[in-house]
Order: sequence, then C-alpha cells, then structure tokens
Amino acid sequence: MKRLPVMFISVGLLAAACGTAAPGSLGPVPTGPAAAARSSPGTTRQPASVPPSASSPRSSASPVDNPPRQLGLQVWFTRNGKLAITGRTVPATVSAGRAALDRLLAGPSAAETAAGVRSQLPAGTTVLGLRISAGIATVDLSSPFGSAASQATMPLQLAQLVYTLTQFPTVTGVRFEIDGTGVTVAGGVPVQDPQTRAMYGGYLPPITVASPIIGAVVASPVTVSGTADVYEAVVSLRVLDSAGNEIARTFTNASCGTGCRGTYSATLSYTVPQAEPGTLEVFESSAKNGLPVNVQQIPVTLTP
Repeated sequence: MKRLPVMFISVGLLAAACGTAAPGSLGPVPTGPAAAARSSPGTTRQPASVPPSASSPRSSASPVDNPPRQLGLQVWFTRNGKLAITGRTVPATVSAGRAALDRLLAGPSAAETAAGVRSQLPAGTTVLGLRISAGIATVDLSSPFGSAASQATMPLQLAQLVYTLTQFPTVTGVRFEIDGTGVTVAGGVPVQDPQTRAMYGGYLPPITVASPIIGAVVASPVTVSGTADVYEAVVSLRVLDSAGNEIARTFTNASCGTGCRGTYSATLSYTVPQAEPGTLEVFESSAKNGLPVNVQQIPVTLTP
C-alpha cells in the first residue's frame, strides 16, 4: 500500500489528529507563498524558510500553546503535467491535515483554473478517515478514488496527495485505504507502502513557486520564493504589468542546482500607479541562447 506523508502543526497537534476522524493536521502556516503578499481570500502564507535539502517547501511547526488564528496550508495540484503548489487559508485547527485534504479534493479555484491548474483526483472522492501513528499517515478515501485512474494519471493522483500531506515534518510516509480496505494496487499501479515524496520527485517541474500563490494581491517590494533545479542554480525573475510590459527584473541563486533541487528567494521592487492585474515570472535563462525556459507564470494583482 502507498502511504501519504502528512505534516502537522506540531507533535501535540498530530496526537490530536490521531485521536479523531477530523482533519489530520497539515501543520503551521506555510510562510513561503504569501509571506510577501497582501492577504486576500484564498491566499496562504507559505514557509518562510525551507530546508535547503527539501525537494519542495514544507510547513514548519506552529506553537501549540499559542496557535495562530488562521493557518496557511499548502495544496498540491498539477499544471502542464507536473505538480503545482497552491495554498489555502483556514481557521486555526488541530486537524489541519484533514482540512488540507478537503481543500485538495475541492479542486482548484477559479483563478487557478484560469491559469491552467488542474486536479487529477476524481470528482466525488471524499476523506473517510485520517490517522497518524509513528510518523505514518493512513488516509481512507471513498471508492471514486482510483476508479477512473489509468497508469498515466494514477501517479499524479498519488503525488498530489503525498505532497499535500507531507508538508509537515512529523509525517514520514503515507498509507492508502479505499472504503476502509488497504490499497496495494490503484489504477494498475502498485502502491508501495509507505508512499513518500522521494517517489514522486520526477513530477516536480524544474522551478516551483511557493510564494506568492496564483491570485494573490501583492505590494512592492514583493518577495518570490520556491525551489529550483536549474543550470548553475541561477533563477531569473521579473514582474509584468497588465499590458505585459516588464517593470522589474532580477536574478538569484538557488541553494543547489544543475542536478539537485535547492530553495530560492528574491525581492523585486516595481512601480504601478494603482492596483492592476500583473504576472510574476520565474524562469531559467537558456545556456544556449539566453532565452527564458522552464517558465512559471503566477497571475497576481499588483498594488503600489
């Protein structure tokens, strides 16, 4: 069976999640995605700091004795056949894992859908239970899960669940059940036990953008962060206004590159007269001709 690593706000929250069928805890507010963005409905704060060795941002533990009033949760969908990170903000809860799964199963927002974000998970799938034991999250899903999957789509379905649940370091693996029965094969694909992020690293695009998320309202200067596996670790970034004109550009170095994935963060200052639609672009400059490749476009609202 495949396991989905679930990450929780803290060990104390994990224990609470284990003792209830309520949402399993995904953990604290990921501070990467919305750290530099103004809050707006649907935006989240993503991990402010990400372990250099992490293949993608994970949320850090939140104090149990003083929990935030709201939690920013990472939710993983797909875009252009690869994994794509988004975020959601929910009321503070010890069941953040379940909350994240519920939002994952609800699918992309209208803004995300317009930007090409999709979910490979079948409609009608619900979470029947989520429990944690010894670092392993066991997720019980309803029967629509896996029913219409193929060998082409099943890995991405599993990857979405694994990455969403493993954003917290307290979960190291994920086990799947369907209607209470353990899963060893789904959609013709063997489900190893447990499931881990390492199994799906190949489904990450060369560049991910954890912050800001699609649809965020941002102000100058805006900080953009995520992970990258690009040539010589050089990550380029720019801001486009509503007319598509470049109004800011910079570059930075990821903590690792050319065959390994590292984290990056860069701040761009721009000027706009008033709030308007805009785009943050993160890309790699081709070693052959300098043209942008592996481009990630994040539609946002730019404010002065």
